[in-house]
Amino acid sequence: MKKIVIIGGGYAGIYALRELVKNKNIKITLIDKHTYHNLQPEVYDLIANKSNFADVTIDLTTLCMGFNHNHLEFKNLKVRKIDKKDKKIYTEEKEIVEFDYLILAAGTRTFFPPQVPGLNHADDIKKLHRAIVFKQSFEKQLFEKIKNEAKQCADTRILVVGAGLSGVEIAAEMAYFSNKFFKRGNFSCENLKISLVSSSASILPGLTQQLINISQERLKSLGINIITNTKLEKVEDGYCFLSNGTKINHSFVIFTGGVEASPLTAELDIKTNQKGQVIVNEHMQVLEHENIYAIGDIAEIRNNDDEIMPPNVTIARISGSLAGKNVLKSLENKTLVKTNPKLDGILIALGGEYAAGNLFGLIHVKGKLAYYIKKFVFHSYRKPLLKLIKLGYNRLRKFQH
Repeated sequence: MKKIVIIGGGYAGIYALRELVKNKNIKITLIDKHTYHNLQPEVYDLIANKSNFADVTIDLTTLCMGFNHNHLEFKNLKVRKIDKKDKKIYTEEKEIVEFDYLILAAGTRTFFPPQVPGLNHADDIKKLHRAIVFKQSFEKQLFEKIKNEAKQCADTRILVVGAGLSGVEIAAEMAYFSNKFFKRGNFSCENLKISLVSSSASILPGLTQQLINISQERLKSLGINIITNTKLEKVEDGYCFLSNGTKINHSFVIFTGGVEASPLTAELDIKTNQKGQVIVNEHMQVLEHENIYAIGDIAEIRNNDDEIMPPNVTIARISGSLAGKNVLKSLENKTLVKTNPKLDGILIALGGEYAAGNLFGLIHVKGKLAYYIKKFVFHSYRKPLLKLIKLGYNRLRKFQH
């Protein structure tokens, strides 16, 4: 029986898994160092108290049980080394997993530039546990302000470094949440200040000017200070030093300035780009090895015009599904499918029930309409997974009894 291993239970890995389970005569192993799939784009709702932990995670054990595949297993392991020649995966837990085909879907992590002293103390909310710690620290800070408001009203300053999608969304959600918090309680000490720093000439570089304008107008209406053409140079003693000569005292620094691929790619001796992302062909295969695929954020994926596709859920879906299909086709000695990824559009959460988006490159939407479209897209992904984990949970209960 052929053994297929997926490393990474994120969006791309799950889309690959959904294809692979169609073949009941293969052994499938999903490996992830976490026990849950983190619905990362929704973590900002968690921080803003619009959702809880269960809303932004999918349990991988019950998910795998829900697929009702006799040869599918989930292993909660941390991968340390991949032996391409002997087709073995070595883990921190000393367990060895063998494979015939390997799908790399380990994603990316926030890149902290080593040339910026003190940046290692910044909050990285791509990681769920760090997001939860930040949420608790943020709420504690708000409580301290209220507790001491009659005696003093010290500023709470949050610096969000990086004005791409992640930076813009977290700044907007936090500003909206804090404004609503102070308004609801009628607290006098209302002086939370959020600054958003972009090293580019504008926020959201690479997006349409109309989308940038809509987002910028919304951020300013929320009281966010936007600083462009500026880099963070140093974090020290509660202060951030910017390249424009500004010195800003801060309570929190959130860094969203860039990503790098999982360190797994570094020792694989395969072709990667400057971010460590694996270069793949039109079938999602690693160039040097036909039995190894790379999908989602860990891969550099191009369309037919040789344009690099941005790391997002749409590209994760396209690449993950394609890799799963091509593994099955390879097992049957059939011609592999080529990819030409296209974006359905882009939607940006901008605090509360407000969003902005560009659909299929044709039309711009904003406000509640864009918000509800974004929610519909999310629920369309999450709903079938919830059904599977419910089935898996019921199966697990039967086995346990």
